[in-house]
Amino acid sequence: MFAVIKTGGKQYIVREGQDLKIEKLDLEPGGNVDFEVLLKAEDDGSKVEIGAPVLASKVSAKVVAHGKGKKLEIIKYKPKSRYRRHTGHRQLFTSVKIEKIA
Repeated sequence: MFAVIKTGGKQYIVREGQDLKIEKLDLEPGGNVDFEVLLKAEDDGSKVEIGAPVLASKVSAKVVAHGKGKKLEIIKYKPKSRYRRHTGHRQLFTSVKIEKIA
């Protein structure tokens, strides 16, 4: 069984036991979080439930850790005008483990 959840402005396809990196949540590692379900279906496609916009069921997950992603380098350059800018950014994330699709 899999489900589609929405968090941090993005949608994710999740299965039980899956590890997932999502946008940073303000929760301590070891805490639990519930996500609303947009779609729930069996792997073979025999039973599909679609929410309008969400279903009554929830996806339970456990917060594993927080971290920073890889560094993204942003370089701006305009020729013939001596304009150069170089900055970087590391996006914060929360690693969660999907425990149950109810």
